[in-house]
Amino acid sequence: MSKGAALLAELGLSPKLTIYLGSVPGAGKTHRLLMDALGEAKAGRRVAIGWVETKSRPQLEALAAPLKRIAPRRFAAGTTVVEDFDLEAALASDAETIVLDELAHSNPPGAAHAKRWQDALALREAGKSVLGAFNVMHLDTVAPVAERIIGYPVRELVPAAFLRKADRVIALDVAPSVIESRLRTGRIVREEDIERAAAGILQPKNVGLMRELLLRVVDDLTNPVVAPSKVSTALAVTVGPSDPEPFVRRAAALADALDLALETVGIEGVDPRALADATLHADGGVIPLPPGLERGDLSAVRASHVIVPRGPLADRILSKPLDRELLIADANAGPSGFTAEGGRHPYGSALGDRLRIGYGKLTIYLGSVAGSGKTYAMLDRAHQLIDEGIDVVAALVETHGRAETAVLLAGIEQIPRLANGEMDLETLMLRHPRVALIDELAHTNLNAGARAKRYDDVIAVLRAGIDVITTLNVQHFEGLGDAVERLTGTRVRETLPDSVLEFADEVVFIDVTPDVLRQRLRDGKIYPRERVDAALAHFFRTENLAALRELAVREMLRARSERPRERPFARLVLGVAPRERDAALIRRAGRLARRLDVDLRVVAVTANDDPSARAAIDALAAATSAVHGTFLADVAPDAAVRIVETLADGDVLAVESPRHKRGFFGKRSFAVRVLAAGARELLVFAPRDDDPSAAAQR
Repeated sequence: MSKGAALLAELGLSPKLTIYLGSVPGAGKTHRLLMDALGEAKAGRRVAIGWVETKSRPQLEALAAPLKRIAPRRFAAGTTVVEDFDLEAALASDAETIVLDELAHSNPPGAAHAKRWQDALALREAGKSVLGAFNVMHLDTVAPVAERIIGYPVRELVPAAFLRKADRVIALDVAPSVIESRLRTGRIVREEDIERAAAGILQPKNVGLMRELLLRVVDDLTNPVVAPSKVSTALAVTVGPSDPEPFVRRAAALADALDLALETVGIEGVDPRALADATLHADGGVIPLPPGLERGDLSAVRASHVIVPRGPLADRILSKPLDRELLIADANAGPSGFTAEGGRHPYGSALGDRLRIGYGKLTIYLGSVAGSGKTYAMLDRAHQLIDEGIDVVAALVETHGRAETAVLLAGIEQIPRLANGEMDLETLMLRHPRVALIDELAHTNLNAGARAKRYDDVIAVLRAGIDVITTLNVQHFEGLGDAVERLTGTRVRETLPDSVLEFADEVVFIDVTPDVLRQRLRDGKIYPRERVDAALAHFFRTENLAALRELAVREMLRARSERPRERPFARLVLGVAPRERDAALIRRAGRLARRLDVDLRVVAVTANDDPSARAAIDALAAATSAVHGTFLADVAPDAAVRIVETLADGDVLAVESPRHKRGFFGKRSFAVRVLAAGARELLVFAPRDDDPSAAAQR
């Protein structure tokens, strides 16, 4: 799609096919479809229902009632007559948007097309937008796996190619407990079918597996068009005839920790079958050799992280400054064991308590960015709980001036805020509801003393036996700070430990496409009007939003994975120069070490005991202490040789790439010098702009 066509589509000036993809029946596809249809009608578009399956649910009937309906067509089916969607009537209508539910449905004999999804394409081709929905199990690529999960055949199929033709695909994620609640209250199947559904497709284990399939489909569809250095992919380059399996496993461990997709490529006599097998086991994909890679040129490589074995190829790549991360690894060394269970967990004591006392349950609504609808979803869930007779209190909810959110907050008991605007924890504890709504988990409290962060408050509330429903954006995860900055050019000030997802009982992903977010921003539903233009031009660029959406999906998949995580190496040793600017590099290495669950050691070597360097050394030591690393200051005539001498087995040395290309008579880069001094493995960081005045996102 050209830039002009993409802009027309984003502004609603060209027909769009929007698909709401559910994990299981009852996920809320039809509800979301009708809500968005009503939103379009309110905005002045002509909207009509072509076909919708309300299944006699009063709430869905009420949502559909204000919308114009296209009369169904009667089809002869043997001796009976059935009613179904009338494509010809829809095409002849003046409607600009058609609601078309159950896209996997097979049309009756005599219809223009065999399947309803084909009708959707015909409508878009004729200039009409379509809002459609179906469950992920009906995808032809997913159905074989889904059948093994649910235990019966999936008869109605939709080709994956159709999904790729859509302008928007929105995942409808929902927690197993919510599905259970909807099922037991008769909002999914008839009363006589509840027990059969509860023992079949809608049992919690099956719901969890179908949710993972849904997220994997969305991840495959999310391919933001950005510069190669910003792509969320790691490329492992295998060289020579040796067994690629250990090297690929090592690369996979790094990719998994950083939420990167893994790709591999082989050069110089690699066995293609052995590489394909190793890559398949690592859940990656083999790609063709990018042009210029054998010469050490990464310009055609679509990956933000490159892993290569030590040798001539690594030397060629290091001959020029890097614009992405590079790991030079031992080709025969695999990962260095598994991550610790609980030892480094920020909530280790809380998790231990949880095994002994009655904790409340923590539910997180996770979004890709502000405006994705997390708070709205949280409040919607609160109303469902209230309808079921559960005691719910809004301890702190941020409406940000959004009218729709404020309307949904009405009818929920609220606890007044403290004078400084923060949550009144004491009053909440005295009130002691069954469920507390506490918005914006990553928020930094004002004058909170020991409870510096809102998640500290949440832990206290959970310890008191109160369930908490909260919201969070993916960019606030501490270990993803570098990825967010790499993808968006923006630093996030407010962060919290990544492992909060492991601590949560339920995490629900609130999906929204970039063009919808940008339109919400234009409509003043995210930021005040005076901030809209700047946000559209910077953080809310389409490629940034797509990348953050991809990051959120992969973080969800990582959090739900039950397989043990392997460490790519045992310890990270960062070599820094005696200059204060390298404090930023230490913070960056600290975030990476925390993400990989490894120790960090920082080594600074000066050529002589220079008093002028002491202030810088003190600053570097303080930065190291702040990220819980160990610091070593040393004096030696050759810093590269001395740092290599400090390395132990399992260490990976990290340095920063030079910022400028070496002149003809210039000094070799420090990365090249430490390799020459005997470093077996080396991680090279691409330089970053460390200007404190750079744009920051709350």
